[in-house]
This record gives sequence, structure tokens and C-alpha cells, in this order.
Amino acid sequence: MITELNERSREIFKHIVEAFMETGEPIGSRTLSKKLRMDLSPATIRNVMADLEDIGLLYAPHTSAGRLPTEAGLRLFVDGFLEVGNLTEEERRRIDSQCAGSNTSFEGLLEEASSALSGLSRCAGLVMAPKTDCPLRHIEFVSLNPGRALVIMIAENGVVENRIIETPPGLPPSALVEASNFLSARLVGRTIGEAHDDIMDELKAHRAQLDELTSRVVESGLATWAGGDKGGSLIVRGQANLLEDVNASADLERIRTLFAALETKETMLKVLSMTETAEGVQIFIGSDNKLFSIAGCSMIVGPYSDGRKKVVGAIGVIGPTRMNYARIIPMVDYTAKLIGHKIG
Repeated sequence: MITELNERSREIFKHIVEAFMETGEPIGSRTLSKKLRMDLSPATIRNVMADLEDIGLLYAPHTSAGRLPTEAGLRLFVDGFLEVGNLTEEERRRIDSQCAGSNTSFEGLLEEASSALSGLSRCAGLVMAPKTDCPLRHIEFVSLNPGRALVIMIAENGVVENRIIETPPGLPPSALVEASNFLSARLVGRTIGEAHDDIMDELKAHRAQLDELTSRVVESGLATWAGGDKGGSLIVRGQANLLEDVNASADLERIRTLFAALETKETMLKVLSMTETAEGVQIFIGSDNKLFSIAGCSMIVGPYSDGRKKVVGAIGVIGPTRMNYARIIPMVDYTAKLIGHKIG
């Protein structure tokens, strides 16, 4: 479609989109005539704007208002006109330093990376953590308070993952020690997937010398790790950033819908998993995905790979459709590569 636009149309279209990204407001022909390098009258500009509206790149939010880009217009701009910038040294340092302080666990690294992106982009940062599929070196249950325990798992590759589980009422501390010993004997040197069925069969057949409460702790731990995270887990940081630009009640309702979708996680994991077969940073604008057509948001997301060059997860940001794509795209790309380098 870009080739169908003459130089005058391209110039006007580009200015309208850039003004939208800067202010979020429609821009009129009189204002445009003062900004353009070309010497065009407001009447000529209105005619061009009408033509761009006819082919679906612009729309008028009100009868007497200026024009805003449609989602198709934004997609055309991002694909054909956008000049992607480079990270500043300060941005690079902030991402590096925030991720450097999270050496204790893989999930900690992902949380810090997501927080760094959120802070720099003023959007919500999100990251898909892959499901652990590595033989285990250590597993341990630690009591937190009545009714809750922390499961610590250390894989042979050094990755540490933690999950909180609910524990039965009246569980004695000795039961957590017993559960740790029971699972260590059967899991160490194997993946959860390899050992899961064998352990469950042993519990159901009552071959394991465990009391009922300890058996329930073991089952809960296995379910948390093997059953609940089939597509990995989703970490979201900085959702409050999405509320900063909200004025109308309709906008607020769309953001609430997005928050609800982020809470369920299934849709987001599906979207993020699409990056597994793609190369480089992917950009989803509005109705490119059903979730965003409701929320009026865009997502920029990039895959990260392990040491074998296998894509194992994705990281990105979600924000308003008028986000600063040129600045955020290299930010996401750099962070994704940094994670890959750290886990490689």
C-alpha cells in the first residue's frame, strides 16, 4: 500500500501518526499546514486526509475534528515508515544493572528484566518463563506459615525455581522434611515429566510409606510443578503504567478488561508462544490479536533462547497503541538477547 501513496500523502500521513504518538489527540489540517515542509493549504491537506480515510488509514473521531490513524494505519506506519532508534548508553546500563542483581534464580532474572522494561518504557512489562525441563539436583519444602510452604527446586543446570503451595491444616514440620526426602529419592537426576507418573502410581497404590498429610503435600508439590505450568508461567510488572494515560470511562473499562485477561494468563501465554516460531521482535497492534482489540493496546515482544539456540520464552511490553515503537523495539530486543546470554 505504501507504493500507492504519493510523496504528499506519505508526508501528511507520517505527520498525523507522529502527532498521535506524541499527544494521543487528532490533528487538523490548519495545524498540519504549519508543520509540513511542503507548502500546502489547509484545503489541499483536507482533501489528502479524506483520501487516506477512504483507503482505511485514517478516521475522524468527531465530525469537526482532525484525523487519527486507524489500526491499519498504525500497522502501515510501523512496517513501512518507522525508523527504529538505538538504545542510549543510560538505557543499556539500567537494563544491565537491574538484571545483574538477580543471580540467585532464573525467575528472579526474568522478574528484574520485566521490571526494567516496564520502568524504561512506561508500559507494562511481561515475560513468559519456560517450564523447567531439566533433571533436578535438589528439591526441598520449607514452611512459611500455617497453611503455606515454599518448594525450592534446583536443576542440574543451576537454575533455581520457587513455588508457594498450600499445605493441609495441622501439618507437623516433620512432614515437610519427609516429603522432601521422599521426592529427592525419586526426582534427583530426572525431570518432573519423567518421574511424575511413577510417583503418582506409588502414592495411589499406597506403596509409599507416607501418612495422608505428607502424601497430600507431595501431590500438591507435583501438581504445582508438572500440571499447572504446561505452557510456562507469565510474569507481569508495571500494570499501573497503563492507567496513567486513561481519561474516558470507556478507556478505563478496556484497561480493566485487559487486566482481567492478564490475570487468567491463558490468552497471553498463547500470544507469547507465537514468538517461538518467529525470528526477532514481533509487534501486535490492536486487532492483530483478539485480546488487544478489546483493550485498545499493542504489544512488542521478543523471544529469548537457551545455550542450544532453542527459543524457550519471550519478553516484551504491553501499552497503548500510541506507544513509542521506535524506542521500545530495540529495548525489547536488547533485553531478550541479554536473557539468552545469561542462561546460555
